[in-house]
Amino acid sequence: MSEYELSTQKRKTKSVYVSTVISIALVLLVTGMLGLLLVHAKNLSKYVKENIVLNVIVNDGTSEGDVLSLQKDLEKDPYVLRSVYISKEIAAKNLKEDLGEDFVQYLGHNPLLPSLDVYMKENYANTDSIKTFIEKISKNNKIKEVVYQESLIDMVNKNVRIIGMIVLAFAVILLIIAVALINNTIRLAIYSQRFLIKSMQLIGATKNFIRKPFITYGIIHGLLGSLIAILLLILTLKLAQQQIPELVFLRNWFEFAIIFLGVICIGILISGLSTYFAVTKYLKAQSNDLYR
Repeated sequence: MSEYELSTQKRKTKSVYVSTVISIALVLLVTGMLGLLLVHAKNLSKYVKENIVLNVIVNDGTSEGDVLSLQKDLEKDPYVLRSVYISKEIAAKNLKEDLGEDFVQYLGHNPLLPSLDVYMKENYANTDSIKTFIEKISKNNKIKEVVYQESLIDMVNKNVRIIGMIVLAFAVILLIIAVALINNTIRLAIYSQRFLIKSMQLIGATKNFIRKPFITYGIIHGLLGSLIAILLLILTLKLAQQQIPELVFLRNWFEFAIIFLGVICIGILISGLSTYFAVTKYLKAQSNDLYR
């Protein structure tokens, strides 16, 4: 074989490898974004549930010390995430801002009662748990009543379940597509090397000897593709943080590290397995089948 043919073959091989890495990187980028979508959907669900508020109205005449003592008792409950004390003065100030006028001056007194805004933990932010919690704390003679929007809680939980199912189905479909695309990309790359594989086999090389370098390159390509995908994901996250700084969910780098590790594992695993099966296919093929 002439030097020109060897040079041309090397260029073609490099071109195939580069296109393979880029294709894997793009597919893994979509896979990584899918992982981010799943994590953020879960975090958003948690955020919404943990911001459902119960207004615990305290009896008139209860001292501030007793209200603060009640607040400490409520926060010890396993159902409760946190609570906020709303004094009569703060309640009046908030209502004045909402109404746009000073109703206290008009009435001559402040008719509002002190209250505690109680926020439930994610697992207990549902109608049944909230009713159980209200029945338990209603026995306290300091509490007049507990006000909450039951219809809103039911709607939130229903929508969260529906969105969760949709996102999960979408994730499964995208994952299947990602595996198929990476597999086809690897198969096309190995297809261009089919004559080399068969030539090595014909001169007596064992199957494992032939597979080893291809699988090694496949793993390297998967690793390089995953690293490129991770770099693009980090740039995407940085851009999202700059454009929408209110998205606090984009600051959990521990979860991102898990997603990045998953992208690397998927890239290496799928590339390695796809390479193994593609090379095995041409090792089993007859010489005439290589021209099809």
